[in-house]
Amino acid sequence: MLLQFRSMIYHKTFIHKKSEPWVVFVHGAGGSNAVWFKQLRDFKKYFNVLIIDLRGHGKSKKHYSEEEIYKFNEIAQDVIQTMDHLQIQKAHFVGISLGCIVIRAIDKLAPGRADSIILGGAVIQFNKKINTLVATAKLLQSILPYMWLYRLNAWILIPSKKHAESRKLFISEAVKLGKNEFRKWLKMSNEIRDNLQEFIIKEASAPVLYIMGDSDHMFLPMVTKLVKNHINSRLEVIRNSGHVCNLDQPEDFNKRAIEFIISTTKKEQDFNLSY
Repeated sequence: MLLQFRSMIYHKTFIHKKSEPWVVFVHGAGGSNAVWFKQLRDFKKYFNVLIIDLRGHGKSKKHYSEEEIYKFNEIAQDVIQTMDHLQIQKAHFVGISLGCIVIRAIDKLAPGRADSIILGGAVIQFNKKINTLVATAKLLQSILPYMWLYRLNAWILIPSKKHAESRKLFISEAVKLGKNEFRKWLKMSNEIRDNLQEFIIKEASAPVLYIMGDSDHMFLPMVTKLVKNHINSRLEVIRNSGHVCNLDQPEDFNKRAIEFIISTTKKEQDFNLSY
């Protein structure tokens, strides 16, 4: 099916003077490109960088009406369309949380566009806890303010006091999202669940690195189990980190991700790693 789009999502590029590879950052639901502020400085040293705001998020929010209903494949297609506009044929994708599902959907719709895939705090399956959270949110969304539900979600995903800064940003970005956008994404939960079932069975078309926090109690066990069955994937665990590992331990996250990207390129000798 051919999807039609009226406008492009917000995006910004950082061009490297010598390096050819591109890195595309994809944030999660309720976030924006702001969640990558601890990654940009390091990644810009080695790569061309593209940051985006997904449909209905951040500076892309103004392009969509309150009544409009989204389809999950459209979210992924927005990113592909932006890459086409910028003439980026292939890229290394870096995602966090639900952004990881968007990246896998991009890879499904446009296989071969990914040189490598880095999935941080990856959501790979709806277990009983997540299904309960989604069902509760759907049931109470017309009764409780959406931010109560989002704060509850934030505390469940990021319960530790050590990761209070990440939880605070997680919540502050959700405030900008707004009630209508929250409900639109909540309505896509069945589509997201269906995509996840497919992704568990079928591997990505490019090498995958999962970067997880050791305190990511919700998703780390599932990812640990998954990589045992996916020969093209590997898992690295960051100590003293929770679900939003790119913010909890940015230097460690950046080092692991950049080294993985370079290891998948043919011109490894062109990079001088220093942190």
